[in-house]
Amino acid sequence: MNHEEKKKRKAGRPAKNIKKEINASVRFSRVEYFIVKEKAASCGFSVSNYIRRASIHSTITPRLTAEEQLLTRQLVGMTNNMNQMAKACHREGLFQSMVIFEKYRQQLNEIIKKLKS
Repeated sequence: MNHEEKKKRKAGRPAKNIKKEINASVRFSRVEYFIVKEKAASCGFSVSNYIRRASIHSTITPRLTAEEQLLTRQLVGMTNNMNQMAKACHREGLFQSMVIFEKYRQQLNEIIKKLKS
Protein backbone atom coordinates (compact mmCIF):
# COMPACT_ATOMS: atom_id res chain seq x y z
CA MET A 1 0.00 0.00 0.00
CA ASN A 2 1.27 3.37 -0.82
CA HIS A 3 0.96 6.46 1.32
CA GLU A 4 -2.12 7.93 -0.48
CA GLU A 5 -4.31 4.83 0.10
CA LYS A 6 -3.63 4.90 3.83
CA LYS A 7 -4.94 8.48 4.11
CA LYS A 8 -8.29 7.68 2.46
CA ARG A 9 -9.30 5.00 4.97
CA LYS A 10 -11.13 6.07 8.08
CA ALA A 11 -10.15 4.65 11.41
CA GLY A 12 -12.54 3.10 13.89
CA ARG A 13 -15.87 1.37 13.61
CA PRO A 14 -17.78 1.79 10.33
CA ALA A 15 -20.76 4.16 10.42
CA LYS A 16 -24.20 2.58 10.91
CA ASN A 17 -26.88 2.94 8.25
CA ILE A 18 -29.56 3.92 10.76
CA LYS A 19 -28.45 6.26 13.50
CA LYS A 20 -30.44 6.32 16.74
CA GLU A 21 -30.59 10.01 17.58
CA ILE A 22 -33.23 10.29 20.31
CA ASN A 23 -32.74 9.14 23.86
CA ALA A 24 -35.88 8.27 25.87
CA SER A 25 -35.50 7.23 29.48
CA VAL A 26 -37.68 4.86 31.48
CA ARG A 27 -37.61 4.46 35.25
CA PHE A 28 -38.03 1.02 36.83
CA SER A 29 -38.14 -0.26 40.37
CA ARG A 30 -35.43 -2.80 41.20
CA VAL A 31 -37.89 -5.68 40.82
CA GLU A 32 -39.22 -4.40 37.49
CA TYR A 33 -35.72 -3.91 36.13
CA PHE A 34 -34.71 -7.41 37.18
CA ILE A 35 -37.74 -8.85 35.37
CA VAL A 36 -37.00 -6.86 32.20
CA LYS A 37 -33.32 -7.80 32.38
CA GLU A 38 -34.14 -11.51 32.73
CA LYS A 39 -36.61 -11.40 29.82
CA ALA A 40 -34.04 -9.62 27.65
CA ALA A 41 -31.37 -12.18 28.53
CA SER A 42 -33.72 -15.08 27.75
CA CYS A 43 -34.28 -13.56 24.28
CA GLY A 44 -30.60 -12.83 23.75
CA PHE A 45 -31.08 -9.05 23.63
CA SER A 46 -29.64 -6.17 25.58
CA VAL A 47 -32.09 -4.42 27.88
CA SER A 48 -32.33 -1.37 25.60
CA ASN A 49 -32.85 -3.51 22.49
CA TYR A 50 -35.49 -5.60 24.31
CA ILE A 51 -37.40 -2.49 25.43
CA ARG A 52 -37.16 -1.00 21.93
CA ARG A 53 -38.50 -4.16 20.26
CA ALA A 54 -41.23 -4.67 22.87
CA SER A 55 -42.46 -1.09 22.54
CA ILE A 56 -42.51 -1.15 18.74
CA HIS A 57 -43.87 -4.62 18.06
CA SER A 58 -46.27 -5.23 20.94
CA THR A 59 -49.95 -4.36 20.73
CA ILE A 60 -51.82 -2.74 23.56
CA THR A 61 -55.59 -2.58 23.47
CA PRO A 62 -56.71 1.03 23.78
CA ARG A 63 -59.29 2.25 26.22
CA LEU A 64 -62.88 2.54 25.14
CA THR A 65 -63.64 5.37 22.76
CA ALA A 66 -66.16 8.04 23.75
CA GLU A 67 -68.82 6.34 21.63
CA GLU A 68 -68.15 2.94 23.23
CA GLN A 69 -68.34 4.51 26.69
CA LEU A 70 -71.71 6.04 25.80
CA LEU A 71 -73.02 2.68 24.56
CA THR A 72 -71.79 0.98 27.73
CA ARG A 73 -73.62 3.56 29.85
CA GLN A 74 -76.77 2.90 27.84
CA LEU A 75 -76.45 -0.83 28.54
CA VAL A 76 -76.03 -0.17 32.25
CA GLY A 77 -79.03 2.16 32.17
CA MET A 78 -81.13 -0.57 30.60
CA THR A 79 -80.93 -2.61 33.81
CA ASN A 80 -83.22 -0.02 35.40
CA ASN A 81 -85.60 -0.48 32.48
CA MET A 82 -85.62 -4.24 33.06
CA ASN A 83 -86.66 -3.68 36.68
CA GLN A 84 -89.49 -1.44 35.48
CA MET A 85 -90.55 -4.15 33.06
CA ALA A 86 -90.75 -6.71 35.87
CA LYS A 87 -92.89 -4.31 37.92
CA ALA A 88 -95.16 -3.73 34.91
CA CYS A 89 -95.54 -7.48 34.49
CA HIS A 90 -96.81 -7.81 38.05
CA ARG A 91 -98.95 -4.70 37.85
CA GLU A 92 -100.44 -4.69 34.32
CA GLY A 93 -100.13 -8.24 33.12
CA LEU A 94 -98.03 -10.27 30.76
CA PHE A 95 -99.12 -8.66 27.46
CA GLN A 96 -98.10 -5.13 28.49
CA SER A 97 -94.78 -6.51 29.73
CA MET A 98 -94.12 -8.17 26.37
CA VAL A 99 -94.69 -4.87 24.55
CA ILE A 100 -92.20 -3.11 26.84
CA PHE A 101 -89.75 -6.00 26.52
CA GLU A 102 -89.87 -5.86 22.71
CA LYS A 103 -89.04 -2.15 22.77
CA TYR A 104 -86.01 -2.73 25.01
CA ARG A 105 -84.91 -5.74 22.95
CA GLN A 106 -84.81 -3.57 19.81
CA GLN A 107 -82.77 -0.92 21.62
CA LEU A 108 -80.38 -3.59 22.86
CA ASN A 109 -79.93 -4.99 19.35
CA GLU A 110 -79.07 -1.52 18.03
CA ILE A 111 -76.45 -1.02 20.75
CA ILE A 112 -74.91 -4.43 20.07
CA LYS A 113 -74.71 -3.69 16.33
CA LYS A 114 -72.93 -0.40 17.06
CA LEU A 115 -70.46 -2.15 19.38
CA LYS A 116 -69.65 -4.81 16.79
CA SER A 117 -68.90 -2.27 14.07
